[in-house]
Amino acid sequence: MQVLQGPDARAALTRNFDQTPVPDAVLARIEQTFGEPLTPTQVVERILADVRARGDDALRDWTAQLDGTRPETLEVTAEEIQAAQIEPALHEAVNLAIRRVRAFYQQQPAHGFLNHGPDGALGQLVRPIGRVGVYVPGGLAPLISTLIHTGVPAQVAGVPEIIVTTPPGKDGSVHPAILVAAREMGITRIFKVGGAQAVGAMAYGTASIPSVDKIAGPGNLFVVIAKRLVYGQTGIESLPGPTETLVVADDTADARHVAADLLAQAEHNGAEPVLVSTSREKLLEVQAELGQQLENLPEPNRSWARDSVNARMKIVLATDIDEALDLANLYAPEHLCLLTRDPWSLLGKVQRAGGVFVGEASMEALGDYVAGPSHVMPTGGTARFTSPVNVRDFQNIISVVGVNEETLRRIGPAAARLARAEGLEAHARAVESRLGGKEQEGG
Repeated sequence: MQVLQGPDARAALTRNFDQTPVPDAVLARIEQTFGEPLTPTQVVERILADVRARGDDALRDWTAQLDGTRPETLEVTAEEIQAAQIEPALHEAVNLAIRRVRAFYQQQPAHGFLNHGPDGALGQLVRPIGRVGVYVPGGLAPLISTLIHTGVPAQVAGVPEIIVTTPPGKDGSVHPAILVAAREMGITRIFKVGGAQAVGAMAYGTASIPSVDKIAGPGNLFVVIAKRLVYGQTGIESLPGPTETLVVADDTADARHVAADLLAQAEHNGAEPVLVSTSREKLLEVQAELGQQLENLPEPNRSWARDSVNARMKIVLATDIDEALDLANLYAPEHLCLLTRDPWSLLGKVQRAGGVFVGEASMEALGDYVAGPSHVMPTGGTARFTSPVNVRDFQNIISVVGVNEETLRRIGPAAARLARAEGLEAHARAVESRLGGKEQEGG
């Protein structure tokens, strides 16, 4: 595997924001399913239009076509939620994750302010969003953590109503671990619908599924496209893409841990692992460890991880730790792992990342489940301008303006001048009508 340095490393870690090519296998499946060559966006547009036009019937038809089961009743019953059981150790792990994520977000400052001073009152009101929809991906295994890491911050924000959509299994049921996690969180409305059709249902509303004010949660390519297309009809928290991890390792890092952290994300479909080290010897050690650990993974994880490593992994040799951090900031990774001699001394140099994992005991995989912060983090370089899911994602901020008469007389003329400079005469007259010092034309 090529080791990048200097300008080549910077070029490789500089984001290309052109649309990522759609894999041929995805295009082939689309043509097989729809009988004609369509782009993913065209597929999603068809699904959304059908859901908007036919509601629940469209949801049943698309679920039958894409998920292989036709749920006549779209909502999971209260009895099903109550009856769901999982093995005790997993149940306790679910509760631990809920407790730790809740405790973390309860520390986030999430209130407004209202300052009464000589000028009057200025401030912000903070109000929870009315209804949030959480999308929980399905696939080969239930993503229990996604429900916890999106739903709990919304609950801490004070959202009064949270609904969940998730693809049903081939037998038409929702995995009991999802139902148990929802029950422990106090979420009672869960719908057996996934994919773009679930996003459409939450955006437009159907007879069974209410429209929501914001949709949260990651998903596959079609889910992300659907979230983009319904934005404006409803809010979205992000457009998450394939996961990425950048590990900064110096000569003291344990190559086994570095390789394990890279593979933990590489086993996600489409993942991009990145290793930046100040030691050429360490790069060689890690490459050897990657090969050994890959062979010890079971299938299909081994194939998924091997694809990520072979097709998308980047290996960089930095001249020193400052260059390593500079490259990390350039890349703006979803996950930044610091496996160095003194990782805490580097924290102040981190400018762009979704999350920072400091030291060998703080592996990113821990953050995916029970550390506390949400694992729904910005991908694709969007950490330059956005943040991980947090309490503010589920709140509205309302500005409060209550100036007094004395302040109006002092600052009002400036407002009127600015309004006329922008060609907005009615704005200027609205200010001056309170000042009483200017004759209004036509008055």
